[in-house]
Amino acid sequence: EAIPDSMREGSRALGATKLQTIWHVILPMGMPNIITGLILALGRVSGETAPILFTCAAYFLPQLPTSIFDQCIALPYHLYVISTSGTDMEAQLPIAYGTALVLILIILLVNLLANALRKYFEKKIKTN
Repeated sequence: EAIPDSMREGSRALGATKLQTIWHVILPMGMPNIITGLILALGRVSGETAPILFTCAAYFLPQLPTSIFDQCIALPYHLYVISTSGTDMEAQLPIAYGTALVLILIILLVNLLANALRKYFEKKIKTN
């Protein structure tokens, strides 16, 4: 809906098929909005703990998962487990800070990459 109807109509008036209009007009013009949606989704998902708790989380894993269907332990859940366990918090505090730092760095890097991609596609649209 963010793409003006005149762009669609102009493409169709020039003889483009519906698929060509979608591929060459609508998708390139909508790419910055799509990437912005992905940025918001990735930021939200990377910090969520509750869905992980109820779907695939394991409290402790002695080895890495070998299948996509194996149980996993994600960084938000790992941070939750460390911060809510009441045993020897002073020894676990550096691990909790390290986990939080890694989680924040991953979110920051994903957001920076997504912003760079969004700016790239916006610049590409302006030159066309």
